[in-house]
Formats: sequence, structure tokens, C-alpha cells
Amino acid sequence: MENKKELSPEQHLTLLGILKNRFEKNRNRHIGLNWDNVQAKLETSPEKLWSLNEMERTGGEPDVVGHDEKTNEYIFYDCVAESPKGRRSLCYDREALDSRKEFKPENNAIDFAAEIGIEILTEAEYRELQQLGNFDTKTSSWVITPSDIRKLGGAIFADFRYNTVFIYHNGASSYYAVRGFRGSLRV
Repeated sequence: MENKKELSPEQHLTLLGILKNRFEKNRNRHIGLNWDNVQAKLETSPEKLWSLNEMERTGGEPDVVGHDEKTNEYIFYDCVAESPKGRRSLCYDREALDSRKEFKPENNAIDFAAEIGIEILTEAEYRELQQLGNFDTKTSSWVITPSDIRKLGGAIFADFRYNTVFIYHNGASSYYAVRGFRGSLRV
């Protein structure tokens, strides 16, 4: 029986082609990095490649944004212009989802990220992403919320307006058609 977190050979080749093309078109996101090295790492990590495919499938347009010299890992972020379409209309976490009495969304951001094997961007990572372009100019994205805020029922999200990154708060159980989440993956 096939491992559900593994791509078929055709999916594998298709995804590598998409990622290579995006890498070549957006060199400003990964100055000094070489695609052949990235691909070599991807070839040895089928589950990470599956997660990248899920990022792609849900509209994230993942791309390499850095390389961690200490761990020798390449860092991918969702680089789609607006919050990924396949990951919107989600409340923040399971506790928030369970607290809703009616009009529950289909899922929550924290569980969805875990299901596809990625991490939600932190506020610092979100700010780093914005150095590479203008993202979320019409949408917003949940970011990892500090526990002291979450304990009080809140969660934070971010967007980019007026040439500025804004960090906002909302009840963790809220959800909107224009709010999703962006993820990161280390390979």
C-alpha cells in the first residue's frame, strides 16, 4: 500500500519543475543559492516534498527564502501574493474551533498546517517575507500567537497596507474569507 505522504513519480517530477521555475524567476528571494543543491536535498526528503506539494496544491506557491548554515536546511515560505486560497476561512486553532457554537469553519489554521507538515509563520518570519516583496495587500494571514495572548482568547494576524506590515488581534474563533495562513518548511 502506498504511503499517503509520498508523491507519485509523475507528481514528483511536476513539482520539481514548478519549484525550479519559481526559483529561477525569483532569484531575489534566495541570492547566492543554487537550485541543484536545493533539488539534491529535496530528492532525499520525500515527506518534505509531499508537504511542499500540499503547499502548492492549496495555493501557497512555496519558494526558497533562505538557507540555515548551521542545520544545512533550505527554508521555504508560501510566496503567493495573497494569503493561499486553499487555506482561508479558518479560525486559529482547535480550541477556537471547538468553542464555536454555530457557523463553524471547516478547519483551523494550526491543525491544517500540522496536517500538511508545515509551520505557520511567526511574526518575525512574516516580516522577513515582506522584505522580499509585497504580500497580503488585500488579504491577511494568521501568524503564531504568543501563549499569553492565546490564553486570553485572542490570536494575531498580519497584512501589508500603506507600505507597512500591520500586526492585529482578533478573537481566535473568528474567521474570514480573506484571512488564511502562510507556512514555512525546512528541508
